[in-house]
Amino acid sequence: MNAQKINSALVSLYLVLFFLFLLGPLLVMAVSAFNTPSYPQVWPIRGVTLNWFVQLFHDKEMLEGLRTSVVIGVSVSILSVAMGLAGALVMTQLFGTSRAYYYFLVVAPVLIPGIVLGIATVVFWRDFTGLLGLRSLLYNGTVLTILAQSSFVSSYCMLIILARLQRFDVSQEEAALDLGASYPQVFRDVLLPYLRPAILSSAMLGFLTSFENYNATTFAILADKTLTTVLASRVRMGSSPVISALATVIVVLTILAALMFEWVKRREQRRQWSREKEARESERLETA
Repeated sequence: MNAQKINSALVSLYLVLFFLFLLGPLLVMAVSAFNTPSYPQVWPIRGVTLNWFVQLFHDKEMLEGLRTSVVIGVSVSILSVAMGLAGALVMTQLFGTSRAYYYFLVVAPVLIPGIVLGIATVVFWRDFTGLLGLRSLLYNGTVLTILAQSSFVSSYCMLIILARLQRFDVSQEEAALDLGASYPQVFRDVLLPYLRPAILSSAMLGFLTSFENYNATTFAILADKTLTTVLASRVRMGSSPVISALATVIVVLTILAALMFEWVKRREQRRQWSREKEARESERLETA
């Protein structure tokens, strides 16, 4: 056996072990969701059942937590993308030491532990809403969790949008302004279409980060419940195949969403290539 075959065998073994390490727990969880024992069990398979999925869809506490998590995730995604976009635009207008200070300021929430963010959010908004007389309106678990999560998710969104924005050709804005467009029109018709892939990516990241967050959520949620807090309380009392069923559903939905997002992204790229090809063709015809 020569060195090339040995290297090929080692690489294949590494890939098998890597994917086994990565996907093995998911496979075990999926199998236990269809097995009949009342405790998550992979082997022996005593029977195949959908009973755990039926129990899942009749679990009011789990469904309430899921509903709250979706509401929080969508709200955090919208708020974080808006703040991240604004932060990225401001970053492009700063230079020198002020840029470095500003970058540290907007990225600092990522470095702060989630527990600290959750507690700080509750303490600040408890006193602030009390001074404004809005405690009954704004001081609740769902609103506090949205504010706590947005404080660091917006930093992730800003970094994604900034990476795209740094490759933007400013001459496109200058050309639009020379042609008589206003600044809002340039932002809407020139900059936003260019940033659309980054905005969609940051929105997806923001939702997923919010959906699975636990450290900040567990302190900011107060009396409300999210899916992560419900699962944490259930696991303390002992695991159940219902949790495996829920995890299987989430994994399947995540894979479908990722495939859909990739399909939309590639379709947008094909449209962009088609527009660029048509522009080059029309330019060639005009010069001929």
